[in-house]
Amino acid sequence: MPLHNNGNLSKVYFQDFVLEGFAGGLRTQALLFAVFLALYMVTVLGNLLMIIVITLDARLHSPMYFFLKNLSFVDLCYSSVIAPNALANFFSSSKVITFAGCATQFFFFSLLATTEGFLLGVMAYDRFMAICSPLRYPITMCQSACTRLVLGAYCGGCLNSVVQTSFTFHLPFCSSNRINHFFCDVPPLLQIACGNTAINELLLFGICGLIIVAVTIVILISYGYITVTILRMRSGAGRRKIFSTCGSHMTAVTLFFGTRFVMYAQPGAIESMEQGKVVSVFYTLVIPMLNPLIYSLRNKDVKEALRRLGQKHTAM
Repeated sequence: MPLHNNGNLSKVYFQDFVLEGFAGGLRTQALLFAVFLALYMVTVLGNLLMIIVITLDARLHSPMYFFLKNLSFVDLCYSSVIAPNALANFFSSSKVITFAGCATQFFFFSLLATTEGFLLGVMAYDRFMAICSPLRYPITMCQSACTRLVLGAYCGGCLNSVVQTSFTFHLPFCSSNRINHFFCDVPPLLQIACGNTAINELLLFGICGLIIVAVTIVILISYGYITVTILRMRSGAGRRKIFSTCGSHMTAVTLFFGTRFVMYAQPGAIESMEQGKVVSVFYTLVIPMLNPLIYSLRNKDVKEALRRLGQKHTAM
C-alpha cells in the first residue's frame, strides 16, 4: 500500500514489497518448487543429523566438532530464513512481503551469513592450533575459549547485520515495490530505492570485502603453517588424516567465499540480478546442503559416529 509523503504526489512510498522471484510459466515454477523443496529438505535433514550425531557421540566432543555443530546450526537457520518463503511464493499470486517482514528476513540472512564466514575463520584457527601446537591445544582451545570464539562470530555477524539493515531500510523506496529477487537482499533493494545509494554501495562492498579479505588472510596464514607442519611429518597416515580434515574445510571455504565475492564484493554486482539469483540459490540452499556431506563423507570420525548411531537405532 503506497503512502504519499506530506501530500506530495511526486513521491509515493511503499509499505509492502513484491518478490518477483524467477520468471516462467506454471511448469517452470513447479520445477523450481521441486528443486527448492528437495534442496531444502536435504539441507534440514543433513544439518540436523550432523547436530544430533555430534551431540550424542562422546568421541566427537572436541573443539573441532563443537565448531562444526555450530556451523550446521547456522546453515540450518540460514536456509530456513529464505527457503520457506521462497517455496510459498512459487504458487502465490501476490508474492507480497511486508516492509517489516522484508527487513526482518534480511537482518537474519545477513546475521547468519556473516556469522558463517567468521566461523569458517575460527575453524581454520582451530586446525592451526591442533596441528601446529598440539601440546598447547587443550589449554588454548578449552571449552570457555571455544564458546567465546563462537559468541564473537555471532557478535560480528550481528554488528554487520545491524549496519547493513539500518542503512538499507532507511532508504526511500518510491520508484517501485517490485524486488527482482526471491528474497530481500541489498543489491535488488538498492535497485528500487529512489534516494542516493552511493553510501549503501560503499558499505556493501567495503564491509563485505573487508570481512572476506580479513577471514581469508586468517585462513591462508593458518593453512600456510599447517602445510609446513604436514611436510615435516614422517607418518603417511598422519598426513592423510590431516589432508582429509583440512581438505573438507578448504572446500567449504572456497564455496562460501567464492559465491560471496561474486555477489557482494565486486563492482557491477548490483546490476547483474539474473546472475545474482543463480548465485544466491547456490549460497542460500546448495552450500548449506553440501556442508554436511563435505564434512561427513571426507571425515572418518563422523562416518564412524554415523555408523554407531545407525547400529544403536537398529538394535532398538
